[in-house]
Amino acid sequence: MARSFHRRRSLAPVSELNVTSLIDLGFSLLIIFMISTPLIKNESALAVDLPVSSDAAPPPSDQKFVDITIQQGGYVLDDNPMDRQSLEAILRTYAASPNPPVISIRADRTVQYQEVVTLLDLCKKYNLSQISLETQTGR
Repeated sequence: MARSFHRRRSLAPVSELNVTSLIDLGFSLLIIFMISTPLIKNESALAVDLPVSSDAAPPPSDQKFVDITIQQGGYVLDDNPMDRQSLEAILRTYAASPNPPVISIRADRTVQYQEVVTLLDLCKKYNLSQISLETQTGR
């Protein structure tokens, strides 16, 4: 009697799923989101209660921005507290540069409107015409 050494071919489908790569992908995305979530909020560390606007357009990415925050005690320029004379001297140097930055004004909701107008007058005095008034989007 002759022996047959060839295997019997089975055409049955494999009903098991290999989810190892899906689990690796899920953990990778989880780590990426956990790292990037604190970086998404591009807000200054100063607690300022900004006024609310209905819709805000995103700022252009190719411009240099300088943040000036108006608080009850004075001005804060890029996290450096200063008085009006120091701020005026810095605005004068910005005006003398060939490519002046966009002045981003952040004012607390409780600050009197005259303080904002005074800062706008300083910018106008030195021909700094690119001004952005920061607000919050609707709550």
